[in-house]
Amino acid sequence: MHRIVLALAVMLSLSGPSLAQAPSKAPEPAQPAAQVQSHGMQVLSNLNQLMRGVLYPASNVVFSSQNDNPADAKAAPGQDPSLATDPLVSTFGGWQAVENAALALTDASNLLLIPGRKCANGVPVPMNNPDWLKFVQQLRDAGIKAYTAAQSKNQDNMIAASDTLTEACANCHRKWREKRPAERCK
Repeated sequence: MHRIVLALAVMLSLSGPSLAQAPSKAPEPAQPAAQVQSHGMQVLSNLNQLMRGVLYPASNVVFSSQNDNPADAKAAPGQDPSLATDPLVSTFGGWQAVENAALALTDASNLLLIPGRKCANGVPVPMNNPDWLKFVQQLRDAGIKAYTAAQSKNQDNMIAASDTLTEACANCHRKWREKRPAERCK
């Protein structure tokens, strides 16, 4: 199977830019995409989709390292790690997966600040609210703390980092997600 994936990658790279760089059709966002003029970026996901697609999975990898030693995570016998859907047993698994997840959380905090993003209910993300900026910074700081803890490969350090991450998430969720439906942002 690994040979097939490698052969496909080689074929795509040799077929020239037209096939190798063909843009894939993005799924239709739940809300109309907003064009960001400063860099030409387009916001395709609402906040809920961003949370479910990036922040939630990365957080789960960080949180899992509190109880289970990432160094012990292994793919099932006969499973090709390059095809694993669980980051902990993938080609870049173990502690490296925890480091990568922590960095994904850190960098994803920038995605929370791109103008034009909407909540799932169509309300604009409250980017001008000082609490939003504070909570995004808390997420960024928690990601950095988790990355440093993952580098130490010490589960006690991961418990402390996970507590910081939990607090960062909970602060924002309490303020916006757990409100009456008309007021909440998710």
